[in-house]
Amino acid sequence: MALRIEMKNPLVELDGDEMTRIIWRMIKEILLLPYLDLKTEYYDLGLKNREKTADQVTIEAASAIKKHRVGVKCATITPNATRVKEYGLREMYKSPNGTIRAFLDGTVFRQPLLVQNIKPLVKTWTKPITIARHAYGDLYKDVELRIEEAGKAELVFTSAQGKIKREVIHNFAGSGVLLGMHNLDQSIASFARSCFDYALKHKQDLWFAAKDTISKKYDHTFKDIFAEIFVSEYKEKFAAQGIEYFYTLIDDAVARLMRSTGGMVLACKNYDGDVLSDLVASAFGSLAMMTSVLVSPQGEYLYEAAHGTVQRHYYRHLQGEATSTNAMATIFAWSGALRKRGELDRLVPLVNFAACLEKAARQTVEDGYLTKDLAEMAEPPVQGAVNTIKFLEEVRARLDRSLAD
Repeated sequence: MALRIEMKNPLVELDGDEMTRIIWRMIKEILLLPYLDLKTEYYDLGLKNREKTADQVTIEAASAIKKHRVGVKCATITPNATRVKEYGLREMYKSPNGTIRAFLDGTVFRQPLLVQNIKPLVKTWTKPITIARHAYGDLYKDVELRIEEAGKAELVFTSAQGKIKREVIHNFAGSGVLLGMHNLDQSIASFARSCFDYALKHKQDLWFAAKDTISKKYDHTFKDIFAEIFVSEYKEKFAAQGIEYFYTLIDDAVARLMRSTGGMVLACKNYDGDVLSDLVASAFGSLAMMTSVLVSPQGEYLYEAAHGTVQRHYYRHLQGEATSTNAMATIFAWSGALRKRGELDRLVPLVNFAACLEKAARQTVEDGYLTKDLAEMAEPPVQGAVNTIKFLEEVRARLDRSLAD
């Protein structure tokens, strides 16, 4: 075997939870360490360490991404009440993804991985659909109150000069619940520019969808900022590329999406993007067949798998069973981060390695070595699924051939 590729600068490595944490280690041992002098600055975002550090490790990891500019993240648990009890947590910690996205003020771009033997459930979709998700504010930075008695709820803003604005939200006759959300013009503008730049780079139409007919101030602000930036900075560039930008209501966007052939970028507010990226991933085959990268306005990148920690498989793994867990999204998180590290450091062998790794992973699926989630929908059908280790070993065999070529 040739000498391992020497990296110039480290990636920020964010470890995670449950089955994806196990797969994370497998990928490093089977597909990375034999070929790379892998340099990473490691942060353990597993729930046990987040509890141990009172979640300060998440902030430290986000700061490291700012410093080194490229990170790669394993899937992590966002605890609910059941998880708090299971792990003996002091509190219900917030989503690590939400914390890091707010810290970097980035946009998440998610695109399905296409392979020849997995056909989209929506038969007209022949090209990948990219979901551009705003990664700040909304539900992910909300404030909530449980109301137990009658009373008046108000939205109150006190300016730095002491001026007060207030609006009545509701006069409660009894118990209920309250939710407060916010966003920032600066963050929305960064989101808009990231989406316009991405569409230009990939020469794809850009749609932006919200609900300004109902949310006449909150959503309308998004619509207005997108329109102002497009007209003043991007209209001529889009025309030169032969692509278009338009705004539409979120319900209309979904209807159009289902009738389209794909190939566009659909920009959404934070929660809308969360939901639609999972819908697109599922319709193209699997949540584990989706790339995801967070891009900040300052040019920082965080690559991750778009799915969860695969809890059911983890419990089977603990019982000694070999699981058939799809590792594709995690492989592509690593390959994306390695490619970007290579591009920033002008390290061509690292960029080439990332391309060979992705080619090998796709070939493995197309050659019929499929995990259970894909075997059931492959065309032509595949008799029997391979376990995760077998899948990674098959990727390695094709990677060896690709690197030799």
